[in-house]
Amino acid sequence: MLNTKSLREQVYEYLRDEIQNGNLLPGSTINPNEISKQLGISKTPLRDAIIQLEIEGFVTILPRRGVTVKKLTLQEIKDSYEIVGALEASVIMNEFDKITATHISQMEKLNTNQKAALENEDYDQYYRLNLDFHNIFNSLSDNKTLMQLIMPFKQRLYDFPRRGYIREWEMNNCDEHHQFIEL
Repeated sequence: MLNTKSLREQVYEYLRDEIQNGNLLPGSTINPNEISKQLGISKTPLRDAIIQLEIEGFVTILPRRGVTVKKLTLQEIKDSYEIVGALEASVIMNEFDKITATHISQMEKLNTNQKAALENEDYDQYYRLNLDFHNIFNSLSDNKTLMQLIMPFKQRLYDFPRRGYIREWEMNNCDEHHQFIEL
């Protein structure tokens, strides 16, 4: 099967995978010359991919000093959740009448499974289920621009290797899901 993605997109996905898999850790330096040689590509698609990663908050470009994988601060995490919450609230308000009993049943099941994943300390499964929960109502929206705004925030929050978890936040999230389902 032919890869129809541009070289920039392929390099972007490669770097995102390296960050997600923990091969490029927060605070580490990305060496463009090394990656360019390793992948056998010119610096142009690599530069374009790095610029996209900076726009999405994954890396910081330090002029004449290099590129570092960005560390998320607790405040940035809180801010990102607040932004995603506000955007998703607008989806719910606009698409509320489209939510069916089937959607509600799916959300109940996902929320139950999220709690079980937390109890088992399976945070990767918890985050996958959380995305699935939110995708139920987000998928009802035809506003592609809104979805394009939400996704980089979610990717930034969920794709960084998770070294520490704030269990209280995650349990509160499940409680909020339950309240939403009840409403």
